[in-house]
Amino acid sequence: MSSWSDALDRCGISDPSLRRDYGMQRALARRFAPAEYMTLRLLLPAALHPSVFTAVAFMHETDERIDSGEPAARQAALRVWDQEVTAALAQQGAAQRPMLRALADTARRHPVLATRVRAFLDGAPVEAAWTGFETESDFQAYVDSYSLPALMLTACLFEPPSPADALVFEADCRTLIEAMQRIDFLADLPEDVAQGRIGVPRDTLARHGLKTEDLARGSGDHVPAVERLVTEQARVAAAGLDGCGKLPELAEPGHRPFLDALIAVQRLRLRAVERKGAELLTHGARPDALATLRLLLHAYRNARRERRASR
Repeated sequence: MSSWSDALDRCGISDPSLRRDYGMQRALARRFAPAEYMTLRLLLPAALHPSVFTAVAFMHETDERIDSGEPAARQAALRVWDQEVTAALAQQGAAQRPMLRALADTARRHPVLATRVRAFLDGAPVEAAWTGFETESDFQAYVDSYSLPALMLTACLFEPPSPADALVFEADCRTLIEAMQRIDFLADLPEDVAQGRIGVPRDTLARHGLKTEDLARGSGDHVPAVERLVTEQARVAAAGLDGCGKLPELAEPGHRPFLDALIAVQRLRLRAVERKGAELLTHGARPDALATLRLLLHAYRNARRERRASR
């Protein structure tokens, strides 16, 4: 695994101030998403690390700003943030925030990112106003408007160069992020219920004889229905993970180990959700840390062997 200094050198980032800005984004990405951070460090080419960490940090920072509080306050926060980000990208190097200086520099080196940032911010009002879903169609619209643009902030940095392949790649990313979003909403059920909003559509709950308020109670005669709900949603998520299994084949060889591992980590997360079942009402689900580490180390060793064999 290359050092962080080497990764910055490979990107041609030599200015000491800008190197510090990127280092801060690396630290934020590690704090926000430790499993994803380790996956990136182990399995993506070092020259991509600064850019990907910056995109991940930006996505999470945006989400943090609009994910809590009353909808009106979240929407106001988004408007301010949108203006600040837009100005930073238009006047590269003039931003006050280290994150936005790093983001602007990344967009300079990867022009496609500026387009993806705009799509993400254009879809963010859906998240800022979100209070739950009435129907499955509402959930699908949310994935299209917010979840997929969020994923493409990073995925655009290693999508295939062929326009035709890039279209298929994004379609498979859409399948992947839908599955990931379903897993997220199940794994975070206690936290979301406490905030008065959940990611399982209300018409899906009703089909199982459940109401939103039932999910605030950890015990009762509704628990068997919750077990059936979790089983059903987990099955749909599993089908999505199966459906995007060929996604890595569309990417360049150096990016495939990361995509393979990303999907495999989601399978670990899904297993953790399935094991919890109705206990998700009181305890969220996180994958076993040792199992995740073993998976990543195995993927790293395989990737290293393949690189050596191709020399």
